Amino acid sequence: MHTMDQISMPSAYMNYSYTFQFEDDFKHWVKKEWMERNWKSWCFYSAGLYMMVIFCGRHYMQNRHRFIEKNKVSGFWTWMFILSKVPELGDTVFIVLRKQPLIFLHWYHHVTVLIYTWYSFSEFAAPGRWFISMNYVVHSLMYTYYTLKAMRYRVPRAVAMIITICQVAQMILGIHVNIFAYNTKMQGEFCQVTEQNIKVSFLMYFSYFVLFTRFFYLAYMKKPGMSPTCSTSSLKDMQRVKAD
Repeated sequence: MHTMDQISMPSAYMNYSYTFQFEDDFKHWVKKEWMERNWKSWCFYSAGLYMMVIFCGRHYMQNRHRFIEKNKVSGFWTWMFILSKVPELGDTVFIVLRKQPLIFLHWYHHVTVLIYTWYSFSEFAAPGRWFISMNYVVHSLMYTYYTLKAMRYRVPRAVAMIITICQVAQMILGIHVNIFAYNTKMQGEFCQVTEQNIKVSFLMYFSYFVLFTRFFYLAYMKKPGMSPTCSTSSLKDMQRVKAD
């Protein structure tokens, strides 16, 4: 376990114009020590339970009527980004209950983000500030879109395309941040991140870039019928996943 004496932090602080009391009272070193002790067990148990629920749920719903929730539009707001990755797993439950297509990109993204964010918080990885900021920006657009769709508003298809473009751009920037962090360390400058974390993060963001680019191509560019591996029904299924 690292202590404050073992990690040399640069003497630079963000100048915030206003802070809430709960932000001033937040003991980040206490949370870091808790995360160092528990990130492996908690996130792997959560990821394992998540995968068991979604795949067992799909089997359970196979011969049952779809569940449709129309009466409420709800969301989670939490000031702890890392812990929010656990309740975020729950959105897949609605896909299972509604008997919608469950694509690999969806559950793979959930599981890997959960594992990486908890792992990175245990190290106070500096690039995480970039990743969190990008995630908040893109997800604020994405979940606003989901909310409007859940309220049965007709949202132009171009909006979904723009959001997917933002997601691809997020992955490109994530790759760039990792390369920048690696080069910074190679030049002997201080950067609070391990080389192992950079490698894991780079592979994760690169895989996201490939998957989201492929998703964009199949959903918005490739014409149905061009290939037997991409039928009209499969494209409609992918678009319904985005819409719902």
